[in-house]
Parts: sequence; structure tokens; C-alpha cells
Amino acid sequence: MLFSAAVRVCGRLRLVIQRPPARVCPVMSRLFHSDSQGNSVKDKAKSTICVEGNIASGKTSCLEYFSNTANLEVLTEPVAKWRNVQGHNPLGLMYTDPTRWGLTLQTYVQLTMLDVHTRPSVAPVKMMERSIHSAKYIFVENLYKSAKMPEVDYVVLSEWFNWITKNIDLSVDLIVYLRTSPETCYQRLKMRCREEERLIPLDYLHAIHELYEEWLVKQSSFPVPAPVLVIDADKNMEEMIQHYEEHRGKILAA
Repeated sequence: MLFSAAVRVCGRLRLVIQRPPARVCPVMSRLFHSDSQGNSVKDKAKSTICVEGNIASGKTSCLEYFSNTANLEVLTEPVAKWRNVQGHNPLGLMYTDPTRWGLTLQTYVQLTMLDVHTRPSVAPVKMMERSIHSAKYIFVENLYKSAKMPEVDYVVLSEWFNWITKNIDLSVDLIVYLRTSPETCYQRLKMRCREEERLIPLDYLHAIHELYEEWLVKQSSFPVPAPVLVIDADKNMEEMIQHYEEHRGKILAA
């Protein structure tokens, strides 16, 4: 838009056309910064690593191990939010009655995971616990396949997910899949004694395991957004540290 202004030059009025200051595209402003001379410099690309796996597969321990790595930011699942939404516990409600509360929880999971994906990173490498992709391809899918989520709920969540992934950049550079047997997960789950998880049966862990295998190993169910590094996570912590050290170069080079 152009603006006009009248100025007096040598006793006569003259119309001067003024252009407004150029707007800066908010997306481009995140991609560029100014150097000490004021020149526009493109920022170095940042990478995102998602650590995936069954419940009690060792994801939190993996993130804790890499949390001391320079230039890497760790973002855990926002479980605390899922347990307390203004005094309500949708996570606990879902485990108690998945048919009634599955949509409620997974809608909030989708929102909070979107927030984690799009949150500005303070380091060149961002390592996330799970992703918005596994929220949909594993946990929503399990509710629907087990007949605990009505088709209309499933369709609504799918429409939301498809719009999000089509319109928002949720790029992932590497998926680290901690491949753990359901039996191992079940034993670990019992040992950590989280209130909401006491209702989880072994069959549920088997179902989640199969969905992960189809998605990340066989790659036969849904799109895989990044290369996959599979790590055998049936080991104890000492052995897992050795695994992480062996694969450190591959993981941090994402």
C-alpha cells in the first residue's frame, strides 16, 4: 500500500508518495539472522531425533543418557500435562475406560506433541521422546483396531492429523527405535509402579509392539518420516550404555 503526504517546496505544495516499511515474513525471520555487519545470514539447519518404543522400553533412560551431550536438547513426553489438565487426569481416565476417554486423551496428546515438535530449539540437535507420528500410528491406531474407539472419533482424529502434517513442518531426521520384547516391558512396568500403568495388561504391550514392528521394521503400515536406527533394548542399563556409545556417531550425525 502507498501513502501520500503534502510537503511545501519553494512555497509550493508538492505531493510525495511514501512506501511503508517492508514487512518481514515471520517464517523467513526464523530462518535468517543478522551478522555483526547487519547482513542477512541463513541459520544452520537443525535436526530432530525421535526416540520411539513401547511403554517401558527405556526411552527416558536413553534421553537421560544423551542429555549431557553438548549442543543437544532433550524433550521428554509431556506426561505431566496428560495427568493434570486443570485438575483432570485424562491419561488415567483413558486407561480406566478407553472407549469413553480415548478421544479426549488422544486429542490432547496430539496438541501437546505438536507443541513439542514446533517449539523453538535452543540447540542444533533436538532429541524427542516419541512423536506426533507415533501418537497417531501406534496409540490411536491401537484404540481403533481393538474396537475401543468409535469410527467417528478415529476419523476426526485422522482428519486433524492429516491437516497438521500437511500444513506444518514436522520434519524428523532420525528415528531411534528401542526394540524391546513385550515381556521385558511388562516386567519393567511392574517395577516402576506408576499409578496409571497398573491397569496395563501384557496383551496391550503385545499390541503396541506389533504396531511398532509393522511401522518401523517392516514399514508396511504407515509412512515412516525418517531413517530408522533399530537398537536391541532388551539389555540391562550397563549394556544399553555400550549400545548408545556404539551408535553415538550415527545418532548425533542425523
